[in-house]
Amino acid sequence: MEYCIEVAGLAYQFGDKTPVLQDIQLKVPQGAIYGFLGPNGAGKTTTLRLIIGLLRMQTGSVQILGQSFRQHRLNILQQTGCLIESPAIYEHLSAADNLQVLQRVYRCPKSNIMEALQTVGLEAVHHKKAGQFSLGMKQRLALAMAILHRPRLLILDEPTNGLDPNGIIEMRTLLKKINREQGVSILISSHLLPEIERLATHVGIISRGRMVFEGSLEQLAGLRQQVRGYLLDTTDNAAALEFLSTQEIPFVTDTDRIQLPALPVAAIVELNGQLVQRGIGVYGIQPVKNDLETIFMDLIQA
Repeated sequence: MEYCIEVAGLAYQFGDKTPVLQDIQLKVPQGAIYGFLGPNGAGKTTTLRLIIGLLRMQTGSVQILGQSFRQHRLNILQQTGCLIESPAIYEHLSAADNLQVLQRVYRCPKSNIMEALQTVGLEAVHHKKAGQFSLGMKQRLALAMAILHRPRLLILDEPTNGLDPNGIIEMRTLLKKINREQGVSILISSHLLPEIERLATHVGIISRGRMVFEGSLEQLAGLRQQVRGYLLDTTDNAAALEFLSTQEIPFVTDTDRIQLPALPVAAIVELNGQLVQRGIGVYGIQPVKNDLETIFMDLIQA
């Protein structure tokens, strides 16, 4: 598999404080939408700032688009669009004029300006001052600025922060469109699991400065198949609980249901038989499997 970003052994600390990052290993497949997921303060922004050179690297290596960032920084940045933290928008300028400033920096064709605005749905208000834009429109303008020079790679830090549900949906649709139609690989950080689940093809999860998972969304979802326990339904829960106490089987009662731990299948079969032998009718033994939220919480709390 080809990777557009390869990070190995990345570590960082501010002064003599506790390390912010420890041995970060991260690989973004070419053409993927890679969701970099973790709670606030986990180290996502620091990692992205190191990847694109906004912080001086202390330990580790970064390769982007097949080249060492240390040795080919300028060439890599010419092919990379970034949106880290707050977008640098001139609010007294129109949307088109904001892009024109960058167009001169990138020395890309002027036609790219309207093309980028059209991609993010702002062509109709290209003459309007950015200061009059809503937060969602400002985020779309910032995205237009990031794709102005037609990059091969986008690195976005929490681009849906502060947006209302409609704005989040619009941003998600835009990113999928850019990825699909322009073939742009995207690395996007977020602390919102449901959003990454709807957007990403691959996921990396960071917690307290360490990577705790990396793989495809299907691999993450595959952890759902793990059984966390069972829900037991009987005709006489009081008698069932009394029997379970004698067997030293841990249990939790939840309203009218009994929660059992993740026992082996053979043990569940035997338990069922023993309850029936004692005249306790069993009309339900339901396995409880992981959901993505539970998986995420388990990983970041480990």
